[in-house]
Amino acid sequence: MTDKNDQKLSGPLKGIRVIELGQLLAGPFCGQLLADYGAEVIKVEQPGVGDPMRVWGREKSHGKSLWWPIIARNKKSITLNLRTEEGQQVIRDLVANADMLLENFRPGTMERWGLGYDELKKINPGLIMIRVSGYGQDGPYSKKAGYGAIGEAMGGMRYVVGDPSTPPSRMGISIGDHLAATFACLGALAALHHKNMTGEGQVIDSAIYEACLSMMESLVTEYTEGGYIRERSGSILPKIAPSNIYPTKDDSMVLVAANQNTVFARLAEAMERPDLAEDPRYKTHVARGDNQTELDDIISDWTSTLTADELQVKLDEHGIPQGKIYRAPDMLDDPHFKAREAILKMAHPQFKNLQMQNVFPKFSKTPSTVRWTGPELGEHNDYVYKEILGMSEDDINQNKEKEIM
Repeated sequence: MTDKNDQKLSGPLKGIRVIELGQLLAGPFCGQLLADYGAEVIKVEQPGVGDPMRVWGREKSHGKSLWWPIIARNKKSITLNLRTEEGQQVIRDLVANADMLLENFRPGTMERWGLGYDELKKINPGLIMIRVSGYGQDGPYSKKAGYGAIGEAMGGMRYVVGDPSTPPSRMGISIGDHLAATFACLGALAALHHKNMTGEGQVIDSAIYEACLSMMESLVTEYTEGGYIRERSGSILPKIAPSNIYPTKDDSMVLVAANQNTVFARLAEAMERPDLAEDPRYKTHVARGDNQTELDDIISDWTSTLTADELQVKLDEHGIPQGKIYRAPDMLDDPHFKAREAILKMAHPQFKNLQMQNVFPKFSKTPSTVRWTGPELGEHNDYVYKEILGMSEDDINQNKEKEIM
């Protein structure tokens, strides 16, 4: 009993079944990762409505979101009303033959529906329940509404992003949601190993604010040990020099990172200023950090005499990490992106030039790829309800009439 698309399944998680509940980004990106790695991800959506990501996105074509084909790629879609007892029973039936259940509702929602982990593990003791939320499943804030932006602010990320002359900035992407989803996926894979060793499932509790906090390096320790509070620093990290965006003769911008002693010595040679590497103001990592602004000015004066291409060639010749600030057109034109197939062109019934990022990282023995783009709402109802759950056509039609499916 397999769906016709199952023959396309590949990747290290082939054979793992995931039931995805929830919507928007924090949960579904975790589902995207699991699906990318080969798991059969069955996405459950509200009948007639679907995930809001089907219509979200800055740009649309044919009335359809250009975000949906990515966040829902490699997944299967069924429709089910989780607010009905019949719909909740269908989830229990699916859980009986699933490895993981993924949800990102507000904590307590699943319990209200009789779908908390204590109930589901009675059906399937090996079930791994992945729970993504703003603040986690417990604690005084757990029941509060939590969006990615709030988690980024609470986790310390927003305060340090941007120019010091402006209020805190955001990164231009939903980084908090994606980080929480990535940690949820990582936790699920670790739990899968535990299950393989013991047969026991468990709950993975991934909070957006904690995912952001985990990225904050020594921010907390710097304060507890030295009373130092990190501030916004624009295009640099304080005391890490030289590592900045430098101007060129043709008004391009090239990022140069030469803060290690040996690399800075090579940069000084490329600049035909070997004296800089021996100057007490710049000779050591600490000294360069203390004189960061004046060192950046010296380097900017030099880079401004070269075009971006000339600068990149010279830096490459001396083994100095460098790169342009890329936008989408730069990525599509770059030979390295092409050689590694970092961006794929996908067939789609409406979008004639649909391109998206590939699956990362690469696997040498169990390669993964984008097998299909985001499905139509309820596209896999027949497969799931008839073949997996053994429902008859009459059962399905009756449930549709009751607005359960």
